[in-house]
Amino acid sequence: MAFYELRQYKVWPGKMDEWIEIMEREIIPFQISKGMVITGSYRGEEDDSVYIWLRRFENEAQREELYAAVYESDHWKNEIGPRVSDYLDRDALVVTRIVPTPKSTAQ
Repeated sequence: MAFYELRQYKVWPGKMDEWIEIMEREIIPFQISKGMVITGSYRGEEDDSVYIWLRRFENEAQREELYAAVYESDHWKNEIGPRVSDYLDRDALVVTRIVPTPKSTAQ
């Protein structure tokens, strides 16, 4: 059964615009190139520290395969990953796996 990852990040003060630029210019295109399905990217309307994005997976095996393709790649390890802590409080990262309800349009 397909599921989503709702990923909520806490962005350091004053870093939101830079973080969104990196997500939209580098991270999201890179992950899509590896097969990830990104279904949404959001910032808090009133809280400038909130960044949320959604990824969709067909099953756990696909999630594991895509995680390896992205996070074990040299590009992630050497180019993207080391810079993430400049923008995010990694200790505040929350990842929630969610599944659509029967009448959800996200089926």
